[in-house]
Amino acid sequence: MPPALPADCLPPAGDFLLYPPSLQPWGYRIVDRLFAHRVVRRGTPRAWERGSDIAAALAAAGHAVDAFMARNCLAGLLVVQDGRIRLERYGLGLGEGDRWSTMSTVKSLTALLVGAAIRDGAIASVAEPATRHLPELRGTAYDSVTLEHLLTMSSGIRWTEVYSDPQSDVNRYSRALAARQPGGVLRQMAALPRDCPPGSRFLYNSGDTFLLGACLTRAVGMPLADYLSARLWQPAGMEFEAFYTLESEGGQEIGGSRAGMALRDFGRIAQFVLDDGVIAGRRILPEGWVEAMAAPRFPVPEPRAPGITHYGYCWWLGKGLISALGFAGQRIDILRAERLAVVTLGAFPQAPHVPPETDRAHRQAVADFVAALRRLLGGEAPPPL
Repeated sequence: MPPALPADCLPPAGDFLLYPPSLQPWGYRIVDRLFAHRVVRRGTPRAWERGSDIAAALAAAGHAVDAFMARNCLAGLLVVQDGRIRLERYGLGLGEGDRWSTMSTVKSLTALLVGAAIRDGAIASVAEPATRHLPELRGTAYDSVTLEHLLTMSSGIRWTEVYSDPQSDVNRYSRALAARQPGGVLRQMAALPRDCPPGSRFLYNSGDTFLLGACLTRAVGMPLADYLSARLWQPAGMEFEAFYTLESEGGQEIGGSRAGMALRDFGRIAQFVLDDGVIAGRRILPEGWVEAMAAPRFPVPEPRAPGITHYGYCWWLGKGLISALGFAGQRIDILRAERLAVVTLGAFPQAPHVPPETDRAHRQAVADFVAALRRLLGGEAPPPL
């Protein structure tokens, strides 16, 4: 018999979207131990400039930061304005260099990389059919689905994204990732039926963004992690290496969920958008791509967060707001007029462990906090840095 050596008791990867509150902070901080993954290499890190801390001003306005984070199960909070950090806080055991799960905020990053691939000439336009890059989908319900349909969640494919239902499509997808079966997710997606014509309606579908990431990989001819490193991670001076989860060992990156990165590097993604896809004078995104992402494509029938009314190219949209939203409290809010970005990383307790109203209350609290920041830092004359 082998010796009794110490070992970690890891949460079950296949239940990732069903973790109870006791496991969420642990599981979200160790995603690279639960799933196959590939590292996004950094280059030479660049430190953020720092402005004056706004915690006292927020407290005076009735929004004490520590209480807000504790009450709403937040692991990270970052506020950036004019390229300077105004607030940076950690909770739930998260450290500065720890990588927290992006959940679906990485979908919005995939849209940025599509723009970079268009500027590089690897993709001619979003009108390209998905089957041009993924011939495995020919003869399936994805015939005539374009990259734009995948960007806007309008593929017309029948899909259930119900996190509390173990038999939903999104949980079957999650279990396929945990099983690390080469081609398993692609086979699952190819077997799905069509529900309506492509482009006719919005239906949130994490599998669609998996396919978008796979199309992007084929188009640029390299792993998505390497492309992200070359186009954004190294030029932007990200401080920490990140990672993508993979559908299998050495396989396709998951462009739609559960990558991992550190809090300040989430903020640099937001700054990249605020800078219109330009880094140190070098244009990475085509001119007009940020505007294209932020153009309303479909109204959102059941808002994922208060104040969100439409969906663009993998970004959620509200009045003067473009947001990347992820399961259990991951959020990047970008307010371009105020030159402001807010990142929240969370572990909101989820059904079936708590009533759905609990998650809604936490989402409302974050929206209220962002609105308070907007009032404090917005306008023509924000507080001095």
